[in-house]
Amino acid sequence: MEKLSARLVSWASLIDEKTVEQARTSSTMPFIYPHLALMPDAHLGLGATVGSVIPTLGAIMPAAVGVDIGCGMIAVKTQFAASDLPSDRREVREQIERAIPLSAGHANRKVVATAEPRVAELEALAEAKEFDPARYRGDWRLQLGSLGSGNHFIEVSLDEADAVWLFLHSGSRGVGNRIAQHHIRVAQELCRCGGRSTSRC
Repeated sequence: MEKLSARLVSWASLIDEKTVEQARTSSTMPFIYPHLALMPDAHLGLGATVGSVIPTLGAIMPAAVGVDIGCGMIAVKTQFAASDLPSDRREVREQIERAIPLSAGHANRKVVATAEPRVAELEALAEAKEFDPARYRGDWRLQLGSLGSGNHFIEVSLDEADAVWLFLHSGSRGVGNRIAQHHIRVAQELCRCGGRSTSRC
C-alpha cells in the first residue's frame, strides 16, 4: 500500500498518472471520508476512477457508484484437482457455455435452468409490490444467469498445488447502467435546485 496523499492511498502496482490525478481530484471533495483507495485494477473512468473505493460521509455520489452495479470478480477453490479434469478440456468449456450464456442477455432465447429459481423469486417480489419490471426492460428474464459481455469471463485455473479454481468476472448486463443513469439524473436535478426537491424548485 502506498500513501499518495493524506486522503488518497493505492494498492495498485501499475497505474498511469491520469488515473492518479483523477483519483487525487476526487479525494479533495470535502465529504470523502476517511480517504479514497485505489485497487490493483484502478483505471481512468468517466466521472470517477474505476477500480476505486470512494467512501463518503453525509453524501451519496451516484457517478462514483458507477454503471457496473452487480459487476464483480470472485475466485472459488473447488474440491477438484488437475487429475480430475479430462485431458481434452474442450468438453469442460462447452459444458460451461451451455449452462451460462456468454452474452449480456439480448441474444438469449430462453431462461437458463440455473436462473429459473431466481426469476421466479423476483417475479413474486415484483407482483407483491405491484411492480412490473417489463416496463423498463421487456427481456429482463433473459439477462439473469448470463455472464455479461465485453471483458467478462469464466476461467478454470490451476494453482501451484494443481487444485482447480473457478474464476469469474461477471457483468451487470445493462441493469446497472439503467439504475445509475436514473440516480445520476436525480442528483443533477437536486444540485440544480440547490438540494431542494425538484417539485419545489
